[in-house]
Amino acid sequence: MVKRGFFFISMALCFINMTCEEGDKIDLSSEICDQKITVNRNLFTNLESAHFTFVNAQIIEDCLTLEISASGCDGHSWGFNLVDSGAVAESSPEQRSLKLQLLNKEACLAVFKRTISFDLRPLQINGSHEIILHLEGLETSLRYKY
Repeated sequence: MVKRGFFFISMALCFINMTCEEGDKIDLSSEICDQKITVNRNLFTNLESAHFTFVNAQIIEDCLTLEISASGCDGHSWGFNLVDSGAVAESSPEQRSLKLQLLNKEACLAVFKRTISFDLRPLQINGSHEIILHLEGLETSLRYKY
């Protein structure tokens, strides 16, 4: 009987410890974005990609959402990498260069679209609240405010 009482008291204390405070901030962007960005100068320089076309690009909170079109059988086996050069152009606001890699082994001639999102938080710069992103192949630059 004492063991059962101790168990229930222990469980109650665990639940009390897990409750959120009013000021607690829950970070959902890593769950909202599909993938993380890689920051690697060597990979950026030597990156090879299957051919694709940008359809749309937008920043929503801390996620860069990209819609692309490419030839394939259905697009479900495509893989993606977004790579940052690691270099920061010292301007106001600072600027970064990115490349998207499409991994596409589908050998069909139909054209499909896919949307993928990337977590931009690794690109944030201390002391700054905005970055201009230059994505190779995208006609316009993107302004990331954080």
